[in-house]
Amino acid sequence: MSACETLTLGTDTRGVATLTLNRPDKHNAMNAAMIAELAGMAGRLAADDAVRVVVLAAAGPTFCAGGDLSWMRDQAAKVRQGKIEGATELAGMLKALDELPKPLIGRVQGNAFGGGIGLMSVCDIVVAAEGAEFGLTETRLGLIPATIGPYVVRRIGEGHARRLFLNARRFDALTAHEIGLVSVACPVGQLDAAVDVEVSALLDCAPGAVASAKSLVCTLAREAIDDPVSYSIGLLADRWESDEGKAGIDAFLNRQPMPWAVRRN
Repeated sequence: MSACETLTLGTDTRGVATLTLNRPDKHNAMNAAMIAELAGMAGRLAADDAVRVVVLAAAGPTFCAGGDLSWMRDQAAKVRQGKIEGATELAGMLKALDELPKPLIGRVQGNAFGGGIGLMSVCDIVVAAEGAEFGLTETRLGLIPATIGPYVVRRIGEGHARRLFLNARRFDALTAHEIGLVSVACPVGQLDAAVDVEVSALLDCAPGAVASAKSLVCTLAREAIDDPVSYSIGLLADRWESDEGKAGIDAFLNRQPMPWAVRRN
């Protein structure tokens, strides 16, 4: 287990890394240190070939209350260039997590607001406790959810964003599931089991193929590609020719276990 000022990181024998927001006394609100440490951890995890899955968790009863009040006060006191620099650091951290070439699972045990919704939106899968509440509360403060906006709108769609960005109302886990923010909602006592179901499925898959599949989804959803059919054909040929593709087909044809599958106890 390694620790920073605001985070802890532990990795098990399966290659599952758990990155935990560790400011429970501040409801895991994001300050400058947490933003920098999350960005740094994203780079570290991306470069670690032993890590196959990352779980983003939080200590205490709250997942993430958004921006830390002291950080927001400091931002408000800065000249415009300073405000832009602070927002750029936040945007860079979200981008680093969003582009992490490993599957990222959000383990959301409690409430999330503002920037906490942004963290959920950059996860590939979000498992949340049924009793958790959520909200994009920025307009109550005279602000807007701008830096997290690209990720949240992609996650929940324009229609839901038009309502929730504007009215700042809280919504429950059922609503979060219905709009696509949450992938799986379950009783809090079943949260770890539900996360493990998602982890186990990912560990059955080839890590390189998982990374390529994630990149494929993001590219098709976000970029203008002149000929997506030709683009996808080329990617499939690449995977057929990859060491993983060859090993997977060989194992399948010979009815052998996949070489990357983690044996369950």
